[in-house]
Amino acid sequence: MATPRKPAKPKTAATAPAARTTATPAKAAGRGTPDDPWQLTTPSGGSSFTAWRDASLDPPALVCRVGTTELRYHLRCIEDLHAMLRAHGDWMLLGAADEQKPAAPDTVEAWGRAKDNPVGGWYGLRKGYRGRFGMYVPMVLAALGLAEVESQPRNNRMRAR
Repeated sequence: MATPRKPAKPKTAATAPAARTTATPAKAAGRGTPDDPWQLTTPSGGSSFTAWRDASLDPPALVCRVGTTELRYHLRCIEDLHAMLRAHGDWMLLGAADEQKPAAPDTVEAWGRAKDNPVGGWYGLRKGYRGRFGMYVPMVLAALGLAEVESQPRNNRMRAR
């Protein structure tokens, strides 16, 4: 004879899946210039960084500074990523990864390295620092009101606004 099953425990706030939240600042501190950069945080909220547009560089760049490390991406990445997300039409995982690590397929990071994106490969300009596109660029789009970005410890996503 089989033993009766215990009734399932009701889900509590501690056991229920966490609700997804979005981090879409209405306006980030700063104007996005070298003298007054945007003050941003990573999607997980774990780190702060600054970012600005610098059209005087060759090629023009979106510059992100994390501590003393400076990452540069083609400036057109803002418009290109927004256009890709609008065409995609749904949430897309960020998939941030360092340059030396492979990007997960079908993520913002993978698109930022893909041979079939508008620049034909890496948006990152500085060898050794070309990765992390999916970590920093999405927050710039959110600050500009062009995208929604989830704010969770892991597996964040974004979509166009």
